[in-house]
Parts: sequence; structure tokens; C-alpha cells
Amino acid sequence: MPDFLDYRTPQFEAALAALPAAPTTNLAVDEAYWHAVRGLWHHSDALINLENGFWGAMTEPVKAMFQHWTERVNRETTLFIRPHLMTLYQGLRERLAAAMGCAVEEIELTRNATEALLALISGYNRLAPGDTVLYSDLEYPCGKDAMEWLRERRGVTPVRIVIPEPATREAVLETYSKALREHPRTRLVLLSHVCFATGLVLPVADISAMAKDAGADVIVDAAHSWGQLDFDVPDLNAPFAALNLHKWIGAPLGCGAIYIRRGHVASIDPYFGDRTWPADDIRARVHTGSPNFAAWFTLPAALDVHRRIGAKAKEMRLRALRDAWAEPARALPGVQIMTPADASTNSSMSAGITAFRLNGRATKDACDAIVAALRERFGVFTVTRPGPDSGEVVRVTPALFSTMSDAARLLEGIETLSRESK
Repeated sequence: MPDFLDYRTPQFEAALAALPAAPTTNLAVDEAYWHAVRGLWHHSDALINLENGFWGAMTEPVKAMFQHWTERVNRETTLFIRPHLMTLYQGLRERLAAAMGCAVEEIELTRNATEALLALISGYNRLAPGDTVLYSDLEYPCGKDAMEWLRERRGVTPVRIVIPEPATREAVLETYSKALREHPRTRLVLLSHVCFATGLVLPVADISAMAKDAGADVIVDAAHSWGQLDFDVPDLNAPFAALNLHKWIGAPLGCGAIYIRRGHVASIDPYFGDRTWPADDIRARVHTGSPNFAAWFTLPAALDVHRRIGAKAKEMRLRALRDAWAEPARALPGVQIMTPADASTNSSMSAGITAFRLNGRATKDACDAIVAALRERFGVFTVTRPGPDSGEVVRVTPALFSTMSDAARLLEGIETLSRESK
């Protein structure tokens, strides 16, 4: 049986061949190299787009593969899918597992991280009435809702903690340690690796170890981290994780994954009593129905581009773009940057995403006004996001096609608005 997933369009091969080798020094700020990388995208210049956290644009070679698969799936329909789906599907799982650094039996494809996250939270069955489940104010809204819903589902007590501002590694670890001490019946903890709103990077491996010692399992919301940060999924030190592939990996919309570490499948109920797969198979833990086959079949191309650029290079560049505006802005009067300045390799709590406020104004109206001013007066597109209990924030999310001049333009806008808001 031929490996259909090895098909490459001429555009795909030519685009990757044209990408120069990464420099060995000053990689994050080598503008010539990143200009070449930027050429992989065809994006709008109507505004400087610094709201790339919703989803990530496909590169042109990946887009060409998506168009190829869209045409083929719609031309051959079931003549192609029925005989070959299982071969294609297993090939996708194998390639994704290799990229994630885990075993194929530990992962399953989903349509997005939210689907995976809700399957994990709703299916977690190691809870008894009177147990505690723990989450923070920085979790994704549907994750918060699901943890609260466990009160009805499992008879547990949800506990919501507040991450300190400004956050430090020590303060965050102490917040979780204190919560686990005060709630000794905690059995499940939800952790966002990279907060969707503020961009704060939590030390999830350390918190997971702390939770395990306290008798609790951890579900990691890694929707924004894999592809933005350089790590293998087992490095999270957690038995469960939900991931997106259409954000920082650059696959088409409709690609996500669920991870359940070997030996922990039984802790998640089969999805609505699924009987399609054996009871000990991860594939019984989520049921997507018919996905966008073309999107899923494009995933190997997206993984190829991700691998060619390199996860560490992406992390370094995105953090450099963030530092270019966030650190100067931190010194401006009235500007609150929502992630700390520490950018050391092993303990950084910041990545590409970072959010800010002006003069502590944390209402939606106040943040919307900043977003509107940046867009209309400075040509910079950002977005208001909810999240922390302290209020709303303006989120800034660069992409690999963003430039240092984009960051400088944002900084100019923040400087002006800071001066005007005194």
C-alpha cells in the first residue's frame, strides 16, 4: 500500500529548498534569516497583525498541500477515503506521536484542543463526592466552566485560585503548594501551560510533580504552547494534555490532539460509552465524527515546515519579538505588562504572547478603546481578552512573519497612549 501522506507538491519542495540554513549565532535577531522565513507566508498588509493567537496562518507550501488534499478528497470522495482511511489515519498518528515525542498509543487526533480538553475533564473518573478539583483564574473559559460542572457531574468541590500579579516562579509555585495543602482532597488540577489571555508560562512540570505528591492528577491545556515553545509533550510531567495543531504548528484549522500517558487511559471514561475501539484504547476517549479530511492529511506537511524551521528557533524568535516591545513598554508610566521579564532558557515565564493594560484599567470598554486606538491610529491589530480575576487585558500575539518594525510600531502606539492617558 503506498504511503499517500508522502506526496509533495512541487511548490512544497521548492519553498522548503529555498529556505536558507539557520544561522548559528544571534538566531533570534538575524533579520536576514527571518526575512527569508517570512517569505513562506502570503499574508495581508492591510494592518500589522499582532493577533495571531486565534489560529496560525498556513505557510504557502502547507497551503498548497491543503489545496491538493481538498481537491483530491472532493474529487475522489469515498472512492479514496473508504479503502485507505485507516492507513492514512494510522500514518497521521504515527507521525504526530513522533513529533510530540511520545508513543502512538498515547495520542489521538481531535479537531481542536477544546474538544480534547472537554473530553479529558468530563471523562476523568477518579473523583468521589467530597473530593476537590483545582483550577486558576487564568484557565480558558470553557475549561473553568467544565471544572465547575464537575460539581454536578461528580459531586466534587471546585476550588478556584488566583495567580498573583505580578507573577514570579516562586509566587506561582507557592500559590499551588498552599492550595494543595489547604485542600488535601484535591484529586484533579487543570493547568494552562501558556495562558491564552496573558501569555504567562506556568512551570507545569514542577506543579505536576507537586500535585502528584499530593495525590492529584493534572490535565494540561497546551493549546498555545506546543509549537510556540520547544518541548516534547512528556516533558510536561502530566498524564493528560490537550493540544492545538492549527495555532503554532501551522496546520489547517480543524487539527488538534489529545494526549493520555501510557497507563492512565482507564482514568478517562470512554466518550459517551464509545464501543468503536477497545476499552483500553485512547481512541475510545474522544469521538470526532467525520473530520475535515483534507486538513488532517495536510498535517505531515505542517510538521515538516515546523521541523525545518525548528521549535527552538521559533521559541527564540517569538520571545525576541515580544521582548522588543514589552520590555521597553514596561518602563513607561502606567503600563502593566502581564508577564515577567525573566527570559532565561530554563525558567522563563514568557513566550511570544504577552498582554498589557494602561493605568490599571481592566474593564472590557477600557481595553477595547486601546485596541481601537492601536488599530485606527497606528495600524496595529490586537485584541481584548478576558481571563484574570483582576480584569481584561489587551493581548499581543506576534507570528513568525512579524517583524521588529511591527513591534516598534506597537511600542510607538503604547508610548503615545500612555502619555495621553496620564
